[in-house]
Amino acid sequence: MSKFNSITKLALSFLCIVNTSIAAEKPNILVILADDLGYADLGFTGSKEIFTPNLDALAENGIVCKNGYVTHPYCGPSRAGLITGRYQARFGLEINLTNSPFDLHSGLPLTEKTFATRLKKADYHTGIIGKWHLGGSPPFHPNNRGFDYFYGFLSGGHSYFPDGVTTNHPLTLPDGKPHYSANEGCFQPLMRNNQSAEFNEYLTTALSKDAAKFVKEGTNPFCLYLAYNAPHQPLEAPKATIEKYSHIKDKDRRVYAAMVDEMDRGIGLVVEALKESGKYDNTLIFFLSDNGGARKETKGKINQYTDNGNFRDGKGSMHEGGSHVPFLIHWPAGLKNPGTFDGLVSSLDISATAVALADGDSSGHPLDGKNLIPFLTRETKGSPHAALFWRTQNGSSWAVRTETTKYLLENHGATKTELYDMESDPFESKDIVDESPERRAEMAKLWNEWNSGNIANSFLESGQYQKKRLQMYEELRKELLEKAKKTAPVIIE
Repeated sequence: MSKFNSITKLALSFLCIVNTSIAAEKPNILVILADDLGYADLGFTGSKEIFTPNLDALAENGIVCKNGYVTHPYCGPSRAGLITGRYQARFGLEINLTNSPFDLHSGLPLTEKTFATRLKKADYHTGIIGKWHLGGSPPFHPNNRGFDYFYGFLSGGHSYFPDGVTTNHPLTLPDGKPHYSANEGCFQPLMRNNQSAEFNEYLTTALSKDAAKFVKEGTNPFCLYLAYNAPHQPLEAPKATIEKYSHIKDKDRRVYAAMVDEMDRGIGLVVEALKESGKYDNTLIFFLSDNGGARKETKGKINQYTDNGNFRDGKGSMHEGGSHVPFLIHWPAGLKNPGTFDGLVSSLDISATAVALADGDSSGHPLDGKNLIPFLTRETKGSPHAALFWRTQNGSSWAVRTETTKYLLENHGATKTELYDMESDPFESKDIVDESPERRAEMAKLWNEWNSGNIANSFLESGQYQKKRLQMYEELRKELLEKAKKTAPVIIE
């Protein structure tokens, strides 16, 4: 019996060693998401004004996807597509959710699995640092959506300095704090898991330092979603960094440039932490933006403090400037030949690639993304996607793009569809819709077939939601006052 136990123990030890070796071969996954970043505002995408040496180094030693896209031209829905690996129209989330901590129905539908949930099944240590924007009540909290660790904020935006002081938004609330109405929660404390947390330095730096600490921890492979709110408004940056960009005349762009610079420095801290912990070579890094650069409208005039390069329009648009984003992939252990890739790549592919490499949970709804690695190593030829698709609010605007053609209906009340030859006209300068009826019909068929697998949007846009909520409180208050008038006061004798 003793001999049998010894043999059993030896066999189990051998299996443990084998399993540990297999686990060690699984790559760490690091997804870095910028917020409202202009396509041409990085060194590796052509900027001569803004300095991004850390991202440029990752690009030089990785693969830059020249046709990298997100699934929606603004924040919340784009993040929903990225984190699930499914077009957000599949589950009816096509708007920016309000941070509503008591609404148990407003958030990323519980029918959907995040890439964190899928990788936890493969023994990954999972974390999100930064912006969530996918629901503020407990069922939708990151800790309940597959993330072991959370440090950041649940809302769609946040001030960058601990005291919330901003010189760009002079309106103040009754308590004297600045008012930035576009994002509820802008001046609320951060959260660490389900507890309030603080920060005592520039927010981008605080998030980066926390990420650097996270990647050093533990021996299990990790999956970290580093979701910066930079360089999203409010436009705020350290004074010294702003002064570094004194060569930029426009004040808004000067501050914005400093914000991009600080994000790049933060990414440098995380990369250095990977190197110090010996995890650099086997960490698969994705970097992209959640949508194109924002456009600020003042008195009817659009001022572009971001630079989307030659791509038309920006955030919110169905033209290329809305969803064609900087997109790089870096993995020294798995991608040996740096360069560029021209095939159609989507943020949907991040989940699919991570699950494939980690042997994660592939159950439930099928993913819309593709495992990119065989394409990037050239083992598989061609484009990962024959076509990519976009839709806002049940089709009020939409687009479909193949390698050769793009067909779209623009936002902002447009009634005429547009068609472009993406081989000869990648910047959408000549609309050929009237002269190419057959091509138009082919693209319409593609989009209609894809759309048949979607459902209607089932959420209110943030601004509409907030109005409805205030109306609900007002009606409730009136009801209580009317009830109070009809209730006789208690008489004590």
